[in-house]
Amino acid sequence: MSRDTLPTDLPPNAGRAATGIAIVLVAQLMLVLDATVVNVALPRIDADLGFGPASLSWILNAYTLAFGGLLLLGGRLGDVFGRLKVFEAGLAVFTLGSALGGLAQSPGQLVAARTLQGVGAALAAPGVLALLTTSAPDEAARNRAFALFGAVSSGGASIGLLLGGLLTDVGSWRWTLFINVPIGIAVLLLAPRYVDETQRRPGRFDVVGAVTATFGAVSLVWALIGTPEHGWTSARTLGGFAVGVALLALLARTEVRHPHPMIQPRLVRNRTRVAALAAMALLIGANLSMFFLVVQYVQGVLGFGPLTAGAAFLPFSLGIFAMSRVTPQLLGRFGARTMVLTGSAALAGGYTWLSTIGTTDSYFAAVFGPMVIAGLATGLVFMPITATVLGGVEPEHAGAASGLLQTTQQLGSAVGVAAIVSVYASGAVPGQIVPGLQAAFLTSAAFAAAAVVVAAVALPARAPRPVQIVDEELEAVAAEAA
Repeated sequence: MSRDTLPTDLPPNAGRAATGIAIVLVAQLMLVLDATVVNVALPRIDADLGFGPASLSWILNAYTLAFGGLLLLGGRLGDVFGRLKVFEAGLAVFTLGSALGGLAQSPGQLVAARTLQGVGAALAAPGVLALLTTSAPDEAARNRAFALFGAVSSGGASIGLLLGGLLTDVGSWRWTLFINVPIGIAVLLLAPRYVDETQRRPGRFDVVGAVTATFGAVSLVWALIGTPEHGWTSARTLGGFAVGVALLALLARTEVRHPHPMIQPRLVRNRTRVAALAAMALLIGANLSMFFLVVQYVQGVLGFGPLTAGAAFLPFSLGIFAMSRVTPQLLGRFGARTMVLTGSAALAGGYTWLSTIGTTDSYFAAVFGPMVIAGLATGLVFMPITATVLGGVEPEHAGAASGLLQTTQQLGSAVGVAAIVSVYASGAVPGQIVPGLQAAFLTSAAFAAAAVVVAAVALPARAPRPVQIVDEELEAVAAEAA
């Protein structure tokens, strides 16, 4: 190609903008994959630190609870102080938590470090889309940035499983946390040079809402995880549930009265939107539990190493990717209700199939088929649920609706994992893995079946039309959920 044919209409700051977008996307990938990167290392962590079957789930839940509970507050802090400043603060906290987690010598230290990671992620994540928007020099660049955001978010879970397996296999489970430290430091050093700050919008903070949402969910999860050891009617369990319900009731009261509520009350007064959020919480809780349970089976029964265990989830990830290519067309043709009903029923069938696993089964006989079904079904349901949640929302409330959806995903996964892993621990036989897994997979199937009921009763045949300004964000949020 001659010099005369080279494009000459690139903005003068195109190189800086492209670098800024790349830096923000690297941070987004780090935040997304951290939800799954430790999954395949769980058996090694348990052997090193001695967690136990039920409490092992706190390694996952400490991150997701802090992330989900503080996500909306993180978005509000970005509005007031600037997205870049809060993004940098969150990334610094996340990087510190990663370093402390890699150095942890006890279960309590590791759970505390994972909580710190979640706090950092809650501060950093809400600003990613805004920073991509401000970094892009024109509309075409912005659309490409959103597309890359969707690819990074949807691929993060799979990359996390494979990377976690590789690091654990060739080194130690500690490197699944240490790997974030040099990346986080590099992003912190480069971001101020290549990423522009956003406009500030001063206002008050809903601190009570953030605290009650986080600790209400923590209390419920704490009560659920303790049931195998203490029983459903123990003072510890009943007290935990009572505190959780009381805090969530205080949250509801606060949001109605606060001038700048963390959760817009009008968004949760819509029956269809609440049903879609409930279906999302049920399905993502079942899916994240499947990640935990399958890791136990393929490593504890089939004898897979960490890297092979990570690769075992590829059918699930590829199923999501394949289905996500056609879901926009299917949504326009069949509507959200039909897609959610079909996908949820398929997930219930896949998890019921997984409940039949035994000690003499092979991967392809017992796991491969259900994983393909689960991946295709997940890809089928998350886009219509996202469209239903964001549909009919005025442009000024689109960000709040998106944040509510992401918060539901995080807290739904934490509560779902806690409930299903408690069933796993209750049915476990010392020295055996399969008995507890069978009951747990049936519980996952029950979660998916409950989503079928919710969709049948409360979702309309056609989802409300999504607001135009978040078309790209709609696809990105759906990809991140998957």
